[in-house]
Order: sequence, then structure tokens, then C-alpha cells
Amino acid sequence: MKEKELHDELSSIRSLMERSSKFISLSGLSGVMAGVYALIGAALAYYYIAYANQVGYYQSDSPVAGYFADEADSVIRPLFIVAMLVLAASLLTGAYLTKRKAKRKGQKAWGKTSRNLLIHLAIPLVAGGLFCLILLSRGFIGFIAPATLIFYGLALVSASNYTFGDVKYLGLLEITLGLIAALLPGYGLLFWAIGFGVLHIIYGSIMYFKYDG
Repeated sequence: MKEKELHDELSSIRSLMERSSKFISLSGLSGVMAGVYALIGAALAYYYIAYANQVGYYQSDSPVAGYFADEADSVIRPLFIVAMLVLAASLLTGAYLTKRKAKRKGQKAWGKTSRNLLIHLAIPLVAGGLFCLILLSRGFIGFIAPATLIFYGLALVSASNYTFGDVKYLGLLEITLGLIAALLPGYGLLFWAIGFGVLHIIYGSIMYFKYDG
């Protein structure tokens, strides 16, 4: 009996230590919403590229492909705006839902653990963003989508040490998808929609029912 009580006490202490060293207020619903925003953004990009193809700004047999002509700037600018809107909507929704979850559980939304999480998430993301700008400046348009998936996956793997361990598996899936997309650069938008849209919705749903319910 004493051995069982000791084991339970040690498990409780270990759980408390893990909760104090990891940010567990991430909302699964924010992942679902980010996926929805990404799919909406991908749909807008697809139809805009299809329109650009019709008016001659775009040279490809398929709007999914992503090979641009010399007039690429006229197409890239609106797509960049759509991507920034998707990112802003995802960040704002995530911050709101995470803060609401933390308040409901009586936890702080901002502290040492959340700061560590943000730092380890931001370093690969910033590096990836700069790398994508370099690709854009050199005209390697087809590799931008794979690069965003790979660096985002690396960011998730890095940040997983400071939050739910499940985040690591999402990161590994994103990296894998990015590498496959790099082999098929003409279908970057499709892989981007799967990675940031479908995977986020699946992951967010699992996290919601596992931790938020």
C-alpha cells in the first residue's frame, strides 16, 4: 500500500513539474481555425492564379503548378497579401483562444514557459521567412511553398519541448510534406493547402478533444 501511495505521489510531482515547465494552454480550436483560414487562402490563391493565367500573366497548363512568367510581380503581390492575411487571422485567433483557455484553467497566458515557446518557434520561422524572400528575389518561386512547410515543421519540432509533445508529430509531418513538395515544385499550392490547411484541422481536432474537452 505504501509503495502504491509513493508511486502516486511521485507521479503527481512529475506531472506538476511538467506542467510548470511546459506551456499547456495552447488551444486545439486555434489549430482548426488556422487550417480553415489556410484553405480559404489557398482557394483564393488558386482562383486568382487561374484568372492570371487567362489574362496572360501566368504561364502554365495548370493553375496549381506555380511557374510564373516575367509579369510575375503582378501575381505575386496579391498572393503575398492573401498569405499575410491568413497569417494575421491565424495569429490573432490563436492568441485569443489560448488566452481564453488559460483564463479558464486559471493559468498565465504569458510567462517563462510561453516565452521559451515563442523564442524556439520564432527562430526557425524568421530564418525560413528570410530564406523564402531570398528564393523570391532569385526567381525560385516553385520552392517557396516547400520551404515554408519545412521551416514551419522545424519550428514546431523545436517548440514542442515547451508544450504538448503532440506538436512534434505535426512538425515532422510538415517537414515530410515539404520535402515531397520540393520534389514536385509545380504543385506547391496544393501541398501548402494540405500542410497548413488539412493537417492543421486534423491536428487541432485531435488536440481539442484530447486536451480541451
